[in-house]
Amino acid sequence: MKCSSLLEHINCRCLQGDIDREVSAVVNDSRKLTEGCLFLCIRGASFDGHDFAAQAAKAGAAVLVVESPVEVPEDITVIQVEDTRYAMAMISAAWFGYPDRELTTIAVTGTKGKTTTTYMIRSLLEKAGHKVGVIGTIEVLIGDRHITVNNTTPESYDIHRYFREMVDAGCDVVVMEASSQGFKLDRTAGILFDYGLFTNLSPDHIGPNEHADFAEYLACKAKLFGQCRLGFANIDDEHFAEVTASAICPVRTFGLSGEADLRAYDIELTRDIDFLGVDFSLAGSMEGRISCGLPGTFNVHNALAAISIASEMGMEAGEISQVLQRFSVKGRVQIIPTGYAYTLIVDYAHNAVALESILHTLRAYHPHRLICLFGCGGNRSRLRRFEMGEVSGRLADLTVITSDNPRFEEPEAIIEDILTGIGRTGGDYISIISRQEAISYVMHHAEPDDIVILAGKGHETYQEIKGVKYHMSEEEIVADVLAGKY
Repeated sequence: MKCSSLLEHINCRCLQGDIDREVSAVVNDSRKLTEGCLFLCIRGASFDGHDFAAQAAKAGAAVLVVESPVEVPEDITVIQVEDTRYAMAMISAAWFGYPDRELTTIAVTGTKGKTTTTYMIRSLLEKAGHKVGVIGTIEVLIGDRHITVNNTTPESYDIHRYFREMVDAGCDVVVMEASSQGFKLDRTAGILFDYGLFTNLSPDHIGPNEHADFAEYLACKAKLFGQCRLGFANIDDEHFAEVTASAICPVRTFGLSGEADLRAYDIELTRDIDFLGVDFSLAGSMEGRISCGLPGTFNVHNALAAISIASEMGMEAGEISQVLQRFSVKGRVQIIPTGYAYTLIVDYAHNAVALESILHTLRAYHPHRLICLFGCGGNRSRLRRFEMGEVSGRLADLTVITSDNPRFEEPEAIIEDILTGIGRTGGDYISIISRQEAISYVMHHAEPDDIVILAGKGHETYQEIKGVKYHMSEEEIVADVLAGKY
């Protein structure tokens, strides 16, 4: 493909060389340089691609895309742009033939609920006959392929590569989680989503290499409604007005408020030993009774978000309820049957906001005891540890403090910080460093009608210790305990 074709939607300046030069590949990683490639010099938190310009030239790169001039041989084309991250998104879209234009594209943003809502939408639309690709926290899903990912929203090159693979696999819809970092780093730049969904907003991802403050975090989330054809937003969220204030598309609302375009009412919690759910009625743009196989009123909002999309794409309430009643998503309030008279749940809640939300939700089901097992990640804010300890000590009947991903810290030191938080509450607790032993403990000591939550790991199947990721699946640990191995 000619370099000029890749640059057709970018303001740029050719500093040297031939802009019509043929390009064999698009690369942003100096370890993947190939003869005739276009190399994007990206400035990152701990590296600067401009420092590898000479290496790229030596490796045979035909074109360099830069923010500032670099010294390379005259036969190499050098293109200067204002922002190479933005340029990477536009170049990647062109390189893969603008695959987003061949898909119905749906983006979901918010602090909590993105993954659950994304998979709800997938389940609903597949019931309606669509073939749906997914890009999210857990994985990229293309047909029967499950691809592990490192970021909730991948780099722009990977997004368009996945889009192209989805089109080639016969997908007609993609639903993706759009993170604040994804917007901040222009990973979704240039994509005009058909539908954009906002779930909720609360302080998170604020700190070094993330967001400077909550205002920046909010502004990044709000970017969604500047790049979609039709928006849907949770009117009950306290930041609804701020997030939608600069929207350039129509925004329809969902929630419990009487002002919502799609409203839920007559909410009823439902419970069995291996089932926690919520039923509710719909009013406004759709009417009917919905049965959802996930617990709590916060999942009513997630369901309403998904229903908004399903309704827009032609589904009826009865069909929607059939799907949602049987719905579950790995690691998100996931009930694991044990055969015993208590309820065991695995959930990804890994900060104080999420933990408080899920504990309040489970408390509403009036368990005999609410038991919370969790740990905190190493080399992260110590404040999170104090806060999570305080939340669990206040809301759970028993807290079991254990290890999460200690990374390069000692698990004992992390647990001591958690104990500082729980000590402020007077709540009952026990600490067991080994997560396997801790899970075994709560399962052997659970009583009839207890609800036990294993919080923090969710879908993850590893534990990171001293820079090494060791396999660890909580589902497998539960199975081993039931088999008498622990």
